[in-house]
Amino acid sequence: MAKIRRRSWKTPAGEIREAWIADYKDQSGTRRLKTFTTRREADAWLVGARSEVAAGTHTAASASITVAEACARWIAHGEAEGLERGTLRQRSQHIKHHIVPFIGATKLATLTLPAVNNFLDKLRDADRSSVMRRKVLVSLKSAITCAQREGLVAQNVATPAKVATDKRRACKGPLRPGHDFPSKQEVNALIERTPADRRAFVLMLCFTAMRIGELRGLRWSDVDLAAGVAHIRQRIDAWCQADAPKSAAGKRDIPLTPSTVNALKEWKLRCPKGDANLVFPNSLGRPQWAQDLENRFWKPLQVEAGVVDERGKAKYGFHACRHFGASLFIESLGWTPKQVQTVVGHSSITMTYDTYGHLFKNPEADSAAMARMEKAVRAVS
Repeated sequence: MAKIRRRSWKTPAGEIREAWIADYKDQSGTRRLKTFTTRREADAWLVGARSEVAAGTHTAASASITVAEACARWIAHGEAEGLERGTLRQRSQHIKHHIVPFIGATKLATLTLPAVNNFLDKLRDADRSSVMRRKVLVSLKSAITCAQREGLVAQNVATPAKVATDKRRACKGPLRPGHDFPSKQEVNALIERTPADRRAFVLMLCFTAMRIGELRGLRWSDVDLAAGVAHIRQRIDAWCQADAPKSAAGKRDIPLTPSTVNALKEWKLRCPKGDANLVFPNSLGRPQWAQDLENRFWKPLQVEAGVVDERGKAKYGFHACRHFGASLFIESLGWTPKQVQTVVGHSSITMTYDTYGHLFKNPEADSAAMARMEKAVRAVS
């Protein structure tokens, strides 16, 4: 039976000290003790402990693993599930550089919401950005949830914790041509400067809204030149390993422009052969490293075409061309948000609206509607 008892003792200096002991048995029948400085603290804690014991979720502090150990188990669990290397690397970096240095030694059973909030404050004081703090908090919550599923902690105390967002700084506004992605004039300049062996690549990059990993992983067997369609079925990751698309929505079919089809037909005659049967391999027929492709071709091409910023540096990364392609689908083809979501490969329609919602608007129709509204008001005598 659980009870609270007082313990007194004399220190070597002759001082009398006392503490309050919560004496109870956990769900396995093991006797447990927990010490408090006041009776009130002991009573309050024991109420919660009794509920956890009754529910079979209680973990004594002495038997609890640390936050660092929980994080290590979380990483191991992700490896067992076959998570991609980039995801595991990011999680490990959060743990190594942000979580373990501050609260790694804390027992899960003694971790509290105030302690988590204090941890976030320490990250802020250590000059971690709000974006980084938010990502680290997500990793911490996920690690604790993993431990909770294994019965190593009763609850996830970090769940209510949040990192405040400065909406004024976080809001970048709608994507703009010539700023966030290439304008039509810039794309034409790039195409004109592109050498013959790279023409098909640049056309695919600009007119399909494909991710760079999907372009690097595209196989000739996934390109139907007769129908003018590219079937996205795999990608090449950051380590040049073939993998499935990022999500189920990533497996999709993308229509090709006539000039892109013609460029692919010409390129196929000269394309280096390899076991992977890639459309855009390196000279040995193997996957290209994205960084090499960007530094040795894409950036120099922009500089040569005059597509540069105020410092004379290349303006855009590969991902900017994905936005360019999506903007064409909306502006030139008049596609619905659902069509754009499908071809771009977004996992949700919300992502499509959040990214390109402003492009679906019709300013002329809005202006006409406002005129009708004003006319209706003025017509009332």
